[in-house]
Amino acid sequence: MHTTRRQRRRNASALRMIGRQPARFRETAGLTQRALADEFHLAEVTVASIEQGRRALKYDLAERLDERLGTKGVLAIAVDNMPDVDRIPAWAEEYMDLEREAVALSWYDNQVVPGLLQTERYARGVFRSRVPAFGRDEIETQVAARVERQEILARPCPPTISFVLSEAILRDRIGGEETYGEQQRHLRACAELPGIALQVMPFGRTRHAGLDGPFILLETPEHQLLGYTETQRGSQLVSCPDEVSILAQKYVMLRAQALSPEETADLLDRLLEER
Repeated sequence: MHTTRRQRRRNASALRMIGRQPARFRETAGLTQRALADEFHLAEVTVASIEQGRRALKYDLAERLDERLGTKGVLAIAVDNMPDVDRIPAWAEEYMDLEREAVALSWYDNQVVPGLLQTERYARGVFRSRVPAFGRDEIETQVAARVERQEILARPCPPTISFVLSEAILRDRIGGEETYGEQQRHLRACAELPGIALQVMPFGRTRHAGLDGPFILLETPEHQLLGYTETQRGSQLVSCPDEVSILAQKYVMLRAQALSPEETADLLDRLLEER
């Protein structure tokens, strides 16, 4: 069921109201956002997003904050008494906040075209492939949300983004032949955008650094480097410096093993000519 404009305003108002409380308690305790983030192993931008009402405060974190700030359960009670629709809004996912504010992204994928590069038709094909199946309204909601994420590419100062994609992604016909052609043309156009480097890991490599699956590296406005991985049953934000370093090493190797941006553009041209 689509969220109405009135519901969205109510959600935003509730999130701002909840966010003001940890902000005030943190300041009273003499802690900066960075100090609190470091203590709780969070990204500083995550703390800022909660306090500004752009990200939902989750119950488990509220409990930990109550204990640290000596607020006697005030935050946990506030979160627990929010209606579900307000507590977990569509854009409350931590990664989405980070992606929206990132100054740089490094993205490896071997399953589907990255969300930031998907056409609306391709995104619809992806969500129609989901098991268990989404209903029609939910598919359209998810497609709209995915397309909205791409607004960061049109910012006056867009992030610097590097993509490495498996050639298998370019060969699949997700959504059908028309969608395939449209998506290929869109990728070719994106390859020419300033600030974007698009590379393909071609078939036939005897080894490459992406065998453990897709991942994303992102740099926050505070120049903190974070990782993000997804699996069949969940996702994980990686902030441990050692683990992030491993992902960064893998990405450097992937870029060296993949086709160059120029070779990738030539491959996309050939695929379009073959249609």
